[in-house]
Amino acid sequence: MAAHDHHSAYLARAVGSLTPEGHRRVDELLEQLAASAGGRPWLQRFAKARMDEADLGRIDTGADVEPAVMLTAREFDALEGGFMTIRDTEHLEDVAHWANAVLALLADERERVGLG
Repeated sequence: MAAHDHHSAYLARAVGSLTPEGHRRVDELLEQLAASAGGRPWLQRFAKARMDEADLGRIDTGADVEPAVMLTAREFDALEGGFMTIRDTEHLEDVAHWANAVLALLADERERVGLG
């Protein structure tokens, strides 16, 4: 199985296992991310894509492009740091698991765009 397929499957499982409380927490975290993105549209689109996934409970949301492929190395660094913090400090296990799955997606996308 290709790494991208593995990470997609991992993210799909994590999104599918979010509890109602986990969904609320993920939405809260992603709203914070979108607000802190300021004028960086691809960061805002990244947050929106993850929010859509969490809200729908699946990763096949019909997005035309994965926003992560448009991120700069600096934006990848910032996102990875933020999601590591969530993974390592979040008290809701399903949200920490989701954050780890997003980290796997980011690592995969970073490699795919040649910033790895």
